[in-house]
Amino acid sequence: MVHSCCDAFLKYFKMKNLVVLSGAGISAESGIKTFRDANGLWEGHDVMEVASFDGFLKNPELVLDFYNQRRRQLREVMPNAAHQFLVDLEQFYKVTVVTQNVDDLHERAGSSEVIHLHGELFKVRSLEDENLVYDWKEDLLLTTKNKEGHQLRPHIVWFGEAVPEMDHAIIKVKQADILLIIGTSLQVYPAPG
Repeated sequence: MVHSCCDAFLKYFKMKNLVVLSGAGISAESGIKTFRDANGLWEGHDVMEVASFDGFLKNPELVLDFYNQRRRQLREVMPNAAHQFLVDLEQFYKVTVVTQNVDDLHERAGSSEVIHLHGELFKVRSLEDENLVYDWKEDLLLTTKNKEGHQLRPHIVWFGEAVPEMDHAIIKVKQADILLIIGTSLQVYPAPG
């Protein structure tokens, strides 16, 4: 009798949609520097120099080097217990992770559905056609072009650019039975909206 009650309980909750909004704090435990801490990634750089299209146009080598360093660091870290916990929740819920992070730690931990609001560090895209996106784990140089001859840039949403996954994320949040917020101060818009 007790076993059937537990089964019914778990079956009820398994149907629930759990949406997780994650930010830099969840990846900090894995050794990824956050952008806003005292020793954060912006230190030594004006944010608009390395995270805007204008910054890229003014000094593409600086911008590419900035993201090459981030990509190198990401290759050296692993998901942590918090990432794994979210994967474990998939036993009980339909879990969607909406992340502000550009790392792939949720995927490496095993999360089934991850929406990246601000892009992905291990991807690049064409400057001419933003729909031409490629998996990329190595350094990106000014001489790196796709087969169409287009310069490639980090597949990162820079300040002032549209957030292409926002509509998808809004749909998921509206469908959520439970919303869990982890590792974010909700200071970077449009995610807090």
